Amino acid sequence: MPICKVDGVETEFEPGMNVLQVAELAGKEIPRFCYHERLSIAGNCRMCLVEVKPGPPKPQASCALPAAENMEIFTDTPMVKKARHGVMEFLLINHPLDCPICDQGGECDLQDQAMGYGRDDSRYADNKRAVEEKFMGPLIKTVMTRCIQCTRCVRFITEVAGVPEIGLISRGEDVEITTYLDKAVTSELSANIIDLCPVGALTSKPYAFNARPWELKKTESVDVMDALGSAIRVDARGAAVLRVLPRVNEDINEEWISDKTRYAVDGLARQRLDRPFIREGGKLRAATWSEALDTVAAKLKATPPDRVGVIAGDLQDAESMKAALDLFRSLGVPSTDCRQDGMQLGAGPRQSWLFNSTIAGIEHADVVLVVGANLRLEAPVLNARLRKRWLAGALKVGVIGEQTDLTYPYEYLGAGPQTLAGLGKARNDFVHALRGAKSAAIIVGAGALTRPDSDAVLKAAGAVAKTFGMSWNVLHSAASRVGGLDLGFIPGAGGKTAGELVAKGGADVLFLLGADEIDTSASKAFTVYLGTHGDRGAHKADVILPGAAYTEKDALYVNTEGRVQRGFRAVFPKGEAKEDWSILRALSERLGAKLPYDNLDQLRAKLFADHPSFGRIDHVDGPEAAAGLDLAALGGKGELSDAPFASPVANFYLTNPVARASVTMAECAAQAAGAAKIAAE
Repeated sequence: MPICKVDGVETEFEPGMNVLQVAELAGKEIPRFCYHERLSIAGNCRMCLVEVKPGPPKPQASCALPAAENMEIFTDTPMVKKARHGVMEFLLINHPLDCPICDQGGECDLQDQAMGYGRDDSRYADNKRAVEEKFMGPLIKTVMTRCIQCTRCVRFITEVAGVPEIGLISRGEDVEITTYLDKAVTSELSANIIDLCPVGALTSKPYAFNARPWELKKTESVDVMDALGSAIRVDARGAAVLRVLPRVNEDINEEWISDKTRYAVDGLARQRLDRPFIREGGKLRAATWSEALDTVAAKLKATPPDRVGVIAGDLQDAESMKAALDLFRSLGVPSTDCRQDGMQLGAGPRQSWLFNSTIAGIEHADVVLVVGANLRLEAPVLNARLRKRWLAGALKVGVIGEQTDLTYPYEYLGAGPQTLAGLGKARNDFVHALRGAKSAAIIVGAGALTRPDSDAVLKAAGAVAKTFGMSWNVLHSAASRVGGLDLGFIPGAGGKTAGELVAKGGADVLFLLGADEIDTSASKAFTVYLGTHGDRGAHKADVILPGAAYTEKDALYVNTEGRVQRGFRAVFPKGEAKEDWSILRALSERLGAKLPYDNLDQLRAKLFADHPSFGRIDHVDGPEAAAGLDLAALGGKGELSDAPFASPVANFYLTNPVARASVTMAECAAQAAGAAKIAAE
C-alpha cells in the first residue's frame, strides 16, 4: 500500500483515499462542514484546509484532494491555522446569534468548530443578510438565515433518497437552499437531512423547543416500525420519549432511518391503555389487575382448548411470544399464530423465511428480482441500499407487482403470478441479464405470500430462483414475524390459522397479543386484548390488559435477515401497564399452569435453551447457511390466480398502533394524500 507522511508520521493508506481520510487514519482531526463519507464530495465549506507538499504554497481542501505516494500533509501549521480562522470568520459574517433559541444548540458542529478552530473576534461589522424560510413539509423546520450552504441536504436527497426536490439557487451572496415549487419533500427518508445539517438551518419541526440535548437520557435500542431492525437511540426526559435518532450500524441501516421510525414516537403518549378494563353491559369499565386476570382465567378454564385461539401482533418481542406459547401450549391450545396477515411460511427450514443475502450483502448482487413488494414503502432503508448499488453502475432490477417509483430505474416485467411462473421461458433483457449474472437475488415480499394462492406463488418463486441460481430472500413487513416463526408460533396439530380463528364460529375465546392488523368483526368470541393502544384490537375486546411499548421494556427482536437484536428500556410503562411476559406469568398462576420463570433472565435462559438461535445476539447466518435450501420444495400445490400482487403497506405512515396514534404521522399521511391527489390531477 502507498505511504505518505502526516505531520511527520508515516501512514499507510488505500489507493483512492483523499487527504482528509488519510489524516484521520493518522489520528488527526480535520474540521469539516460539507464533507460526509456517504455523500459525494462538494468542497464547499473550505474548513478542511491543510498544507501539502509537494504542492503550491497555499492551503488546500483536503476532502477534494487525492492522497498520493510520498505526499507530506501538515494539519497544524501557522498557515493552516490562519486559513481556518479566516474561513470560520467568513462563515460567521452572516450567521445570526441564535444559539440561545436554536434547537441545534448543544449538538451543533458550527458551535464546536468555532470554539476549536475559529477566532475570538471578527473584523466585519456588516449587516447580516436574511433569507426567507422554506416549506419542506410537516417534519423539517427551516431557519435558512443560519444556512452555510454546505449542500449536504441537497446531496442526500438527490443521491441517497433519490428524490431530487431540494436544490441551490442563485449565485454569490444571494445563494440559498430551497425546495422546488415550494412543496414538501416526499421522501420516506427526508428527515435524515436534519441529522446531516451541521448548523440549525434544518431542525426537527415536531421536536422544536422541546428539550436541550443535555437534559435527555439516551438509550440504545432497535426499531420495530418495519422488519429491518434499524439501530436507533431513544432520547427521553422523565416519562416521555421525546425523539428517536439513528445509530450507525453498517450491517443494517448504515446511519439512516425512515421518517416513521423517527417521528412515530409521539404516538407512544397518545391513546394509551394504562389500566385494565372489563366490558360489562356493552361498555368498558376500569378494573383492577386481579379482577381482569381472574375474569380471563375463569373464561379460559371454562373453554375447551380447541376453542381457544392466540394471535400475536406485528410489534411483539420474542419474550412475550415465548411466554404466550409456553402458557397456551401447556393448556393444550393448538391454535396459535403470529401471521395475522395470513402469510404461508413457517413450516419449512429456517432459511425459507429469511433474507439470506443479508441487508448489507444485497449490495453485492448484480441482478435483483423483486416479487410482490414495494421496497420504498416496506423497507425504505433497504431501498436506499439498492439505489446505492445502482448508482455504482452495477445493478439491474426487475419488478413483478406494483409499478411505482422506487427512486431508481427498473424493468417492469408484469403485475402478477402468471408473469412469475413464465419467467423461466421468457425472452427479454432482464432474463438475459439473469442468465449472465454472477450474483443474482430474488426478494419476495409479503404481498406475494399473503394471498389465497400463496402456496402456488411460493412454489413458482422457488422454481425461478432455482432456475437462475438466485439467492433466496423474503422481505417481511412485521418486526415480530421472524421471531415468531423461529419460535414456532404457528398452529400446532389440529390448530387453526389466524384467519380461521377470526372467522364466524372460529373460536370461543380469542387472545390477541398486540394483534391490531386483523379484522375480528365477524368473530363472536370472548376477546382478550393484551396491548398498548386503544386501537383496532381493543375496540371489540371484552377484557383489556395494558402492556408495554417497545421503548418501555428490555426485549429481543429478530429482523428479516434472522439477526437477533436487543432493545433496551428507555422509560417505564404508562400507568398500571406491565411488561407483556409478566402479565402472562401472572395469568398462568391463576390458571394453575405456572410458567417456570419469575424474571426476565430466567425467561431468556429458557428461551435460549429451547431455541438456541436467540442466544446468538447480532449473529446472522448469511448466504452460506442457505446454500442447502431446497428451492424446489418451497410452497405447495394449487392454481395461480390472475390477481396482481399488491403491497401490504397501503399507507406508509399508518401501519401500526403507535403510528396511527401519532399526530405527526397523521400530518404526513394527509400531506402524502394531498401530493398524490395533485399528481393524479
